[in-house]
Amino acid sequence: MQLPENDYQILKLTPMFYSNYLNQSHTEILKKNNRAYNCLLFQTHYNFFVAVPYRSEVAHKYAYHFRYSKRSKKHKSGLDYTKIIIVGQNEYLDTKDAIIDNDEYNETIKNFEKIKREVLKYVEDYINYVQGKKVISEKEFERRYKYSTLKYFHRELALEE
Repeated sequence: MQLPENDYQILKLTPMFYSNYLNQSHTEILKKNNRAYNCLLFQTHYNFFVAVPYRSEVAHKYAYHFRYSKRSKKHKSGLDYTKIIIVGQNEYLDTKDAIIDNDEYNETIKNFEKIKREVLKYVEDYINYVQGKKVISEKEFERRYKYSTLKYFHRELALEE
């Protein structure tokens, strides 16, 4: 799959992804009652896609929090950066668009560039810390990344061979 520059899709990950990644050691990857999460997918300047899951409840600040949707008036809905999936294989991407709330879709599109910038900074700060290029206190790193899924994607992030 190839997305044009600054393009995105809203989709789910395939059962193949979940069968390869859902196990005892990948506890931070989201899957609820055999139901995959809808994700905002976009291509990066790296050699991978980023899939950011939509969630009904996001209590931490490492997310885009919806402010104008009906659901956000009752819940803390948003796009959760800590649960990002790094996708290196097209077989992990469902070809059918996922369906989300229309008002959350509109807010996503309106704020796509901001969301993309924040997601890439979140991922790049992680990469640079692991490579020793960015100094973040251990306490701050733990606060940002303790429950992050990025630790499962070191190969895709070129952090290991």
